[in-house]
Order: sequence, then C-alpha cells, then structure tokens
Amino acid sequence: MFAVEAAGVTQRFGRTVALDDVGIRVREGETHALVGRNGAGKSTLVSVLTGMRAPDAGEVTFFGEAAPSIADRAAWRARVSCVYQKSTVVPELSVAENLFLNRQGGTFVRWSRLRRRAVDLLEQYEVSVRPDARVADLTVEQRQLVEIARALSTGARLIILDEPTAQLDGPAIERLFERMRSLRDAGVAFLFISHHLQEVYEVCQAVTVYRDARHVVTAPVAEMSKPRLIEAMTGEPGGLAVPGASGRGTPGGEVLAVRGLSGEAFTDVSLTVRAGEVVGFAGSASSGKHQLAETVYGLRRASAGSVSVRGVRVKDVPSALRAGIGCVPRDRHHQGLVLDLSIAENARLSVLDRVVRRKALHSAGRAAIASYDIKADGPAQPVSDLSGGNQQKVVMARALATDPAVLVLINPTAGVDVKSKESLLGVVDTRARSGTAAVVVSDELDDLRVCDRVLVLFHGRVVREFGRGWSDQELIAAVEGMSR
Repeated sequence: MFAVEAAGVTQRFGRTVALDDVGIRVREGETHALVGRNGAGKSTLVSVLTGMRAPDAGEVTFFGEAAPSIADRAAWRARVSCVYQKSTVVPELSVAENLFLNRQGGTFVRWSRLRRRAVDLLEQYEVSVRPDARVADLTVEQRQLVEIARALSTGARLIILDEPTAQLDGPAIERLFERMRSLRDAGVAFLFISHHLQEVYEVCQAVTVYRDARHVVTAPVAEMSKPRLIEAMTGEPGGLAVPGASGRGTPGGEVLAVRGLSGEAFTDVSLTVRAGEVVGFAGSASSGKHQLAETVYGLRRASAGSVSVRGVRVKDVPSALRAGIGCVPRDRHHQGLVLDLSIAENARLSVLDRVVRRKALHSAGRAAIASYDIKADGPAQPVSDLSGGNQQKVVMARALATDPAVLVLINPTAGVDVKSKESLLGVVDTRARSGTAAVVVSDELDDLRVCDRVLVLFHGRVVREFGRGWSDQELIAAVEGMSR
C-alpha cells in the first residue's frame, strides 16, 4: 500500500514549467528521500502533496483514495503533515498555542487543558521548552523541534520533512531519526527532503531524484552510490568538488583580533585571523560556536573581552560594517534577506546609502547575478521567488558588497544543493586568495575543508585546534567531547 502516490503531475507558472509530468510513490512505513538541486521542483511537489496548490495535470492519492478538495484543509491535515525548511511558527504566540494552532478544540479555548496537552506532547518528543514560553524567545534549534513535534502530533500517516536537520546538532538529529524509525515501524510514512546526502543513507530506504522539473530516477538507497546520486542530481559525472586550503600560500598580517571574548554560551575565546586565512569553528549546537560568530559580527553583546579589525573595535553591527566585516548570517530568512525586496536591493543592502539612482542599483544587481551565478529572471525579481541556493548566493553578494577585510560565514551552505555548495565555497576560497580573512562556522564538514585551521568548541571553550588534513573521525570525536 502506498501512503501517497502522485502520477503525471505538471505545474506551470506562466511560461515556467515547475513540474513536468513527474510522479512519486511512498510506501506505507517507508522513509523515502526526495533530492535534487535547488529549483528542481521539490518545493512545488510539496505544495501539491499538501493541498496548497492544485496541479495543472496529474493526480494524487493517499492510501489508495483520491486527495480531498483543496478547500477541505482538515481532510488534508488528517492525511499529511509537513515541517517546512522555512519556519512556520508564529513568533509572538506561546509554544502551546503553536503546537495546537488551528486545533484548539472548539470555539472557546480551555487554556489549562491546552497547556496540559502541550506538556504531554513536549515530554513525548523530548523537547525541553516551557509550554508558556514565547516562541520568539526560543533558539533556532528549539523552534525547529517545536515544529517537528507539531507535525508528529497531527496523527497524519504521511509526514513530509523539508530539511528538518538543518539547525540540529548530532544528538538531536539522532533523536529525530530514532523517533522516525519507531513511527515507521508503526506504519507512518515519511517523505524526507534533504541536501545532507549522508542522511539519506542513514534513514531512508528509497530515493527519488528530480532535475530541472523532471523525474530522473527512483531506486532503493542501497543500490544508489553517492557518486551516482550526485550525478543524477547534477547531470554531470563525478562527486562534490569542495575547494581545500592547499595552494593558497602563506597568510599575511593580522586582520581580526579576538581577545578574551566571553558571551552567551562561550567563555574566554582568543584568536587572530590573518589576511588570506580561513579559520573554522566546529562544535555541537550547544557548543557556543554560533553565538561566538554572532558576537564577532556585533549581533550579540560580549560580556567580556574585545573584537577588533586592524585595531578598530567592534561592538555592534554598524561598527562591524565600519571596521570592515561582512557576514552571512545563520538564518537567511530572518537575518539575511528582505524577502519582498528585489535581488538588486538585497544584494546591495549593506551599501544602499552609496547607491542613489535606480539604474545604478539595477546595474549592481546584474553584476551580482553574473558574479555569483544566481539563477533568476533579472535584478528586479523578488528574492522570495528564488530557490534556497540562489537566495543564499544573494546573501553572499550582500556580505561582499562592502569589499570586507573579514568575512564571517555561519552555516554558509545550509539548505543548498551540491552545485550551489561548490559555488559558495569557491567564493570563499577566491576571496581568501585575494587577501580576505574569513571565519567559517558550520555544522557540515564539507564547509570546513576550505579552512586553513579548525577550532573545536565544547561547552563554550576552545578544546582543540586542527590544521589542514584533519580526518572526519578525529574532528567528530573532538566535537562530541571524546578526544579532550
């Protein structure tokens, strides 16, 4: 029995074909991966499978029965639930209100009962947050866990997970996977969308690849090698080509100085980064690495210590920009982009005060599209229309618009496909070769291969430093606190 079966699905947006006669079949009790480059059609398929959009052609069935009408939202929620890559929680509401949004149980809300149900649900899925906490006050990881708990609580027998691990650390990911396995044993089906291809091999039984809005292949995961999978996604032979640090030469003089820096989740961190040097930070989600990077850029206030760029102190974002720091923030949707603005406006956000004429702004936007290989109709297109990988390239363009002396990148390739990953890390390598100092903070090992050295944080302190040539095993052991 198939939990969901889509056949002959076609979706057009004007002259653009988003899905071209595609299909997918997910069996009951199966975790099925859907992979492809940004823009391959994955998100459009999700909108069809969740009843958010009626396809121009094709049909969808759940457990052998035709999909309900688009207007019957309750019927859709009873069949399928989705955790989206872009957060759908309401920041100003409480955790309990978000968990049972549109499912409060009647016209009048019994708040004591709602909170009790929320407590039970949070305990069941091991989410350590208070039900009365305001979601806006939660960390990115906590918000993600609340969304996953909400999706699992609907009782739907098909759950779509769109990049569910992007903001989770190793133990949290493993807890999610264990819960998925137990639900799968009970007959729940998962459609798992991820750019972390290793996760496909860890948790999925089958994989479907889309490329350029078309279905390419469906196969058991055990029969699909990683090189073959990447080739199916890109249409090109070979694997991921991530630039390394070798061949960049000797770094120049000191550019970034961090002295005895302490702040939220980290203590007494000191380091220097030289011109043309790329320094990485690794660690779990609770290690303090993200907070450290955000403090270096001025997004957070330090409790002790100092940050300076060539002697100029950094205390907040304006002073960071004046000192010569550019940043690719952790959450592009909330910190990196203004979704309603155009590509040109977003790419030049950090220097809009220097651009007066609309013609000059569009010219700069066209240059960014060409320089960063942004797939778009033109500089006036809203960034909300772009795929995740192309949005991330716009964020990179914005960070580099000031020609910074220091580039701070936090999870720079989160939610992007393999070719976009190559492109973004290639930009980092190119800038380093031209003398820019860079700090890369990432949960992905591939992002850290571009670094000259990698510092590992554990419970807020630097516990290890690795030079070029580190192995995955030794770096992961240090991240997990097993090699101190």
